[in-house]
Amino acid sequence: MARFLFVVPPLTGHVNPTVVVAAELTRRGHEVAWTGFPGKVEALLPTGATFLPSGGQEWTEAVDQRFARRPDLRGAAAYKFLTEEVLEPLCHLMVPGVEDAVDAWEPDVLVVDQQTWAGAVVGRRRQMLWVTSATTSAELVDPLAGLPKVTEQIHASRVALQVQYGVDPEVAERGDMRISEHLVLAYTSPTLVGDGLEDVTGNAAVAFVGSATTGRTETTPFDMDLLDPDLPLVLVSLGTLNANTGEKFWPMAAEAFRGQPWQAVFVAPPEMVPDAPANVVVAERVPQLALLERAAAVVSHAGHNTVCEALSAGLPLVVTPIRDDQPVIADQVVRAGAGVRVKFARVRAEQLRAAVAQTLTDATMRANAQALADEFAGLGGASAAAEALEQLLLSAAVVGP
Repeated sequence: MARFLFVVPPLTGHVNPTVVVAAELTRRGHEVAWTGFPGKVEALLPTGATFLPSGGQEWTEAVDQRFARRPDLRGAAAYKFLTEEVLEPLCHLMVPGVEDAVDAWEPDVLVVDQQTWAGAVVGRRRQMLWVTSATTSAELVDPLAGLPKVTEQIHASRVALQVQYGVDPEVAERGDMRISEHLVLAYTSPTLVGDGLEDVTGNAAVAFVGSATTGRTETTPFDMDLLDPDLPLVLVSLGTLNANTGEKFWPMAAEAFRGQPWQAVFVAPPEMVPDAPANVVVAERVPQLALLERAAAVVSHAGHNTVCEALSAGLPLVVTPIRDDQPVIADQVVRAGAGVRVKFARVRAEQLRAAVAQTLTDATMRANAQALADEFAGLGGASAAAEALEQLLLSAAVVGP
């Protein structure tokens, strides 16, 4: 039996995969706990979960505001903002609490989300076994390819942050906080990530485990009787952090679906779609996995979890990235031939309508999506992730401290 401590940010898509992996570890006889910001993280965990707070309640709202504050930024500017204005402050706020959580729980392994650098800092400083929980594949390739000066600046900042908290300078220089030297759990597939993996991960062991969704409990109510069983269903979602940035998108999307031989569920605040057509159901929260089982296609902001969950169900996508890692994920979908990309800020109703029609009728695109579903299914999900963690422990026991 071993103890695992999951270090997570207050973001739904980053916590959900850890819940499923933790359940599998528990089933195998291990003990699990989480550390993160109180409030939002706790609400995402199963009843009775062991939770050790790190950070403060005030950050739960502040981090949402920071993620939503600059939807105008694109490319390198958006990535730089995410690094400097969100992830670095998040690290500073969490390090003391993560240290306390490690002292209290005494884990054998830290499982650290890629965007909670505090876990990597603590793991490296204490020379512990720590694992990267890669909840976005954008960090497994180079999101700043072709911009060496920006890359160098961000790397230097990450090194300085680690040294500030006591990590050996040589270790900090050669080690990326996003990539554990011990193991990376990647909730995606090799085909979707494509080329460029080794450029970032180096010699790190990467375990592709697919989408960790099997066994995830959904409690959000939704009346399935609102759906017409004879019409193809399209799920339209901008994710939990972006729904309120769609003031122009949602009315445009409503026009795109009006009068079409399909139906849709819009995951949006109802007030943003005041004139929803008869074939559109608007709900602020939905049981996404259950709806994906009914759906024929997905319109998404190219958030990593939604993309992987859709492809795991064999569904082609219309991707309309907004910021952060989303353009990278959108490019992966298009390169894999499993979707079509439209511009979030400029797409018109007729363009979105044509893109949706393509996902519903293009046989090649649908076949590519199904091929990715088959690949995801073969990667093993939570079971494969738990197996990789156990193998890491066995290897460490053989090698010794």
